Amino acid sequence: MERNFISQKPSQLQISNFGETKYPVVTRIIAHLFSYIFHPLFIPLIATWYLAFIHHGYFTGMAPGGKLYIVIQVAYITVFFPAFTILLLKGVKFIDSVFLKTQRERIIPIVASNIYYFWMYLVFRNHPEVPSILIGFTFGIFLSSSVALLANIYFKISMHALGLGALSGLMLVIIFTGGSNSIFLSAMLVFLITGFVSTSRMIVSDHMPFDIYAGIFFGIICQVFAAAFIG
Repeated sequence: MERNFISQKPSQLQISNFGETKYPVVTRIIAHLFSYIFHPLFIPLIATWYLAFIHHGYFTGMAPGGKLYIVIQVAYITVFFPAFTILLLKGVKFIDSVFLKTQRERIIPIVASNIYYFWMYLVFRNHPEVPSILIGFTFGIFLSSSVALLANIYFKISMHALGLGALSGLMLVIIFTGGSNSIFLSAMLVFLITGFVSTSRMIVSDHMPFDIYAGIFFGIICQVFAAAFIG
């Protein structure tokens, strides 16, 4: 009996990763809140709103109504369509959860989002009133989505980290292309939020640290490459 107990004991010990560690309820609630507010679907919308209404170096000469129209376009293409696609997949039982908990469930939503992002890039590229910084950003998130599709074959890259990495990359592009002094405060805020959201994902999801680091890295790299490509 003692030998049997000893032989079973190691199998009963579960070595938890970061995301399975027990945290206080308040901590988990805050982590979920950050995860929802800065969901990857909202990142293009947040970036466009910032460029149109917060940063005064872009969209110069455009009326507020024109800026709002562009923001609505981004919301329509990058929030409504991907969200509708996920709900449709859930409705026809192609996926088990709208949270896309497995790599298999992520494939079709990532492919669909990739199409939507490229569509948005083509739309903006053919509108001369849209500043190049936004065109470059949309091309960058298309590249990020492409990277996510490839990375998803090998590991579960964090889409939250990829999105925040893209937003951080946008801040870096603005800084190194002669952005105003006010950008530094915005950049510090984005970097801080990136840290909070990344930590939140390790608290309330099954992501490993590598999934988070890879997401941030590729999000930034894709934005830098896109900015250089668009020129």
